[in-house]
Amino acid sequence: MSLLNDKARDSLIRALRGERIDYSEEEVVETESPKIYKDLFPFDSPPKMLWDGIDVPMEVPENLWITDTTFRDGQQSREPYTVDQIVELYKFLHRIGGPKGKILMSEFFLYTPRDKEAVSRVRDLGFEYPRITGWIRASKEDLAVAKASKVDEVGMLASISDYHIFFKFRGLSRSQVINKYLEVVEEGLKSGIIMRAHVEDCTRADILGVVVPFAKRLMRLSEKYGLPVKLRVPDTLGLGLPWPKAALPRSVPKIFYLMRHLAGVPSEYLEFHGHNDFHMGIANATAAWLYGASLNNTTLLGIGERAGNVPLEAMVFLYSGIKGTLDGMNTIAITEMSQYYRRTIGYYIPPYYPIVGKNFNVTRAGIHADGALKNIEMYLPFDTEKLLGVPPGVSITPYSGNAGVAFWINYYFGLKNGERVDKDSEGVMRIYKEVLKKFNSGETLSISDEEMLSLVEQHMPEFYETNKHRIARQ
Repeated sequence: MSLLNDKARDSLIRALRGERIDYSEEEVVETESPKIYKDLFPFDSPPKMLWDGIDVPMEVPENLWITDTTFRDGQQSREPYTVDQIVELYKFLHRIGGPKGKILMSEFFLYTPRDKEAVSRVRDLGFEYPRITGWIRASKEDLAVAKASKVDEVGMLASISDYHIFFKFRGLSRSQVINKYLEVVEEGLKSGIIMRAHVEDCTRADILGVVVPFAKRLMRLSEKYGLPVKLRVPDTLGLGLPWPKAALPRSVPKIFYLMRHLAGVPSEYLEFHGHNDFHMGIANATAAWLYGASLNNTTLLGIGERAGNVPLEAMVFLYSGIKGTLDGMNTIAITEMSQYYRRTIGYYIPPYYPIVGKNFNVTRAGIHADGALKNIEMYLPFDTEKLLGVPPGVSITPYSGNAGVAFWINYYFGLKNGERVDKDSEGVMRIYKEVLKKFNSGETLSISDEEMLSLVEQHMPEFYETNKHRIARQ
């Protein structure tokens, strides 16, 4: 089923063919009643996935970047960071981004004395990247705050769906709301500020009737003032879908295809901002890169409103997957950043959390441990010790087997190649029998590292004395 009318469907097909079309010029298409896609979003049941049978081609931009909103959207779901914490986290962003500045910019609130002090102290670090950018509401009063902060790029909230236009801006038409946004954007450009329109709730908006005309007029302003005008596409409720044949307005590939080919927005001006309400944030962010957006907006650890944002650390690894290189990004700094969250900020990271969770590269199953003993690549997607500074591990449970015991010893003591103990060696089997006794008696359900170390000292005393100096590296 398609939610496009015949004219819109015809225009989309012709745009895909590269034909010049007249539909959706720079004038917004007005409507007396809000277009809120009740067939897609019934509210009394989960959102529906619909397909229009129209495909769009994958077109990966030459240049991809990650952007950050840890200090804006990332603070809207938790206790605000202290200024010292913002400074330290910004340093991590700088290190993760590497010498090529692949973490291109970071977004800041500009209102309170704490916000202003944070911007000042981060600016004093003198880093070129991430660039410091601001965030404002669509008002000239807020723009004045941005001017006073001396940031050279500002993101402006531009709520775009009829849910917002009809129910937030009561009494204003679509055109009146869009004109209000354009006035603030033009005022910023007059002051030499790079403006970035955040088309909030884009995945519930009338793409061809409102978003495309708005984007076209933004591009005219960009030409007029000789400055970039960027378009951030927020999937505000996490409703986006990563598939090109999904129907508008939910198809992330179609949105970015149309922004480029119908609205004329260059890839370098296009940015995706995903939320994870339906576990689709990373998939949608990846689709945005694959279908024409150069920029992906993220937060550290995915911390953000409701179900969170797209995690920055995930997109570092997906960038490498798409481009075939990390381009100098520092993945060890990701581990150190997560340790800072745990130890200094006191933030709880679930053990199963990808990349930085404590169990990310830990196996509990004996059959997995046995495979890892034979070839560590069998149960790990990459060298976690090289890329994250975290060697693989095993948690000793009733299901770990003697292979799990051997794996624990080898990796806890950092043994390499010919140094490693065999799963059938006498010492390993003695320890395994002791472990089984603990489990069979019901005394415990898992064995801690401290208990395992004590068992090694007791049942493999010569090995322990020879290798105990290695323990400090853990």
